[in-house]
Amino acid sequence: MQKPATSKIIPIQPIPLDTGTGSVFSLNDKPGKIYPRTVSGFFTRLRWVMVWVTQLVFYGIPWLQWNERQAVLFDLAGSRFFIFGLVLPPQDLIYLAVLLVLAALTLFFFTAVAGRLWCGYACPQTVYTEIFLWLEHITEGDRLARMRLDAAPWRIEKIVRKSAKQALWIGLGLFTGFTFVGYFTPIQDLVHELLALTFSPWEWFWVLFYGLATYGNAGYLREQICKQMCPYARIQSALTDMDTMVIAYDAGRGEARGSRARTADPKALGLGDCIDCTLCVQVCPTGIDIRNGLQNECIACAACIDVCDEVMLKMNYPTGLIRYSSGKGIADKLTPRQMLKRVWRPRVWFYSLLFLLVASIFVGGLSTRKGFAVDVIKDRGTMARELGNGDIENIYRLKVMNTTERTQTYTASVQGLPGLTLATDPELQVAATGIGSLTIRLTLAADTAQAYRGKVSPINFRVEARNQGKLVAVEEKSTFVIPR
Repeated sequence: MQKPATSKIIPIQPIPLDTGTGSVFSLNDKPGKIYPRTVSGFFTRLRWVMVWVTQLVFYGIPWLQWNERQAVLFDLAGSRFFIFGLVLPPQDLIYLAVLLVLAALTLFFFTAVAGRLWCGYACPQTVYTEIFLWLEHITEGDRLARMRLDAAPWRIEKIVRKSAKQALWIGLGLFTGFTFVGYFTPIQDLVHELLALTFSPWEWFWVLFYGLATYGNAGYLREQICKQMCPYARIQSALTDMDTMVIAYDAGRGEARGSRARTADPKALGLGDCIDCTLCVQVCPTGIDIRNGLQNECIACAACIDVCDEVMLKMNYPTGLIRYSSGKGIADKLTPRQMLKRVWRPRVWFYSLLFLLVASIFVGGLSTRKGFAVDVIKDRGTMARELGNGDIENIYRLKVMNTTERTQTYTASVQGLPGLTLATDPELQVAATGIGSLTIRLTLAADTAQAYRGKVSPINFRVEARNQGKLVAVEEKSTFVIPR
């Protein structure tokens, strides 16, 4: 009788992955620190233009004044959002939701056209990483200098350089947190509170929290935010296709890669135009090799295009070995005009039309706003009561929210039942951007009430005001209760 076969358990080892740069990456390895090399060129200058534009907007808007107030202020305590000439109460937050929808559609549109343009030029993570890298560069030097400094023992020079960098990073982070809070507390008041050290606990919390988030994300996490935490890298494949303009390496022209003398003929050596200098890897803020193809980690900053074009010019080769192109453009060797023509495909037209539709609804909604909102609250304590002469009385409270920046006078009227009259002063004056309350007593004549005994009848309140000389009215529904 044979013995049953015994199985041998073989432990599974992690499989090394070739990154394409000659180094081996293991799934168990911790990611090393990336030292991006400084580069210059058209796309670098464009990226810095966007850095200046975005930061001037972010840091500058809280200081703008409009109608003797801060131009953009999200007044949570007063339940009002001020956006230049707009005053949005909680009932109008739908407009902010529509703005988010428009932002999402814009993102979809540009991603379908040219990949992660948002990530490369306008994303706060990219922008602040660029600024923090610049501060690191002026205190510690370029790539090789930073690598040598990190490897050197702790001496006076290293302590001074590291301390200067940390001081600049912390200062910028705190200033960013202070500006962020300035969108919710008037920033001029915030300055006085800072000088007197009278911040509220919540102001201290958000200044420090947002400052720490900026410091940590842009100073240390950097590419890990883009590679591991940001969901956009995971969904971009659903928004792009072979006709999307992305940063691409022309393997047909570049391979086989290899070093050579500047005067050598690459064809005679059996080589392509890529000299395998790895500068495209050294300038990449996420540390990828674009020659391995489009990857989720690519944030489309185009630094590799700038540095590759510099190398091509030095070698007297045509530029564009790494360039903006589409998958079909590389595969079928399409001209730029042919690629741009293919960019305008059905999904791009769909995003465009959907954006225009939502934008039209948004603009139309803003242009037809009444300038005030009305809320009718029925007195729950006394649903209805019969007066001595047989008349029926109901009591209501009208809350009027003035969303203009002028004091307004409102006049209330009621419709819906014959013989229904207002027994109180129908006028109410509300201060600019304020909320007013008016108690309304409605009476129904006794002879009319007999026909509606035990019924709940619908009525309409109409509130009128003059907005810039134009009569504006808002109607709200309610009910009038007649006891048995």
